[in-house]
Amino acid sequence: MGVPTAIEDRMAIQDLFIRYATALDSGDVDGVVSCFTATASMESPVVGVKTGTAEIRAFAERFSAFQASGAQLRHILTNFAIAVDGDIARATCYLVNILTRNGETRMGPPGRYDCTLARTDGVWLFQRRLVVLDGVFDLSGI
Repeated sequence: MGVPTAIEDRMAIQDLFIRYATALDSGDVDGVVSCFTATASMESPVVGVKTGTAEIRAFAERFSAFQASGAQLRHILTNFAIAVDGDIARATCYLVNILTRNGETRMGPPGRYDCTLARTDGVWLFQRRLVVLDGVFDLSGI
């Protein structure tokens, strides 16, 4: 991957992924939004394409209402690959979703996040977050 990534950048980028996943899983709308630049885009086969703060906030609010209704998602992230070039980075990781709803737990198809990040005011944020799943994952109710 070229020049080794500084450990501080690597840890900050991994922390961003974890902050995002835990904010999403706990229904923390502001926490989710704070992980993205103002012009960021996100794309997922579950929720489509969302661009900019207002659309990302609406996405996070839908997940928060889903969580508040008793459904619990757990995003598990692993196998991070990170490449930094100045204030831009590309990072991927594997993704597993576990959903518990109405007393029943099931695992969704595995997949990955494929992301472009920007260092903004010294903080790493998502500029583009793409979700690629190995199969269909129905989250009716979101």
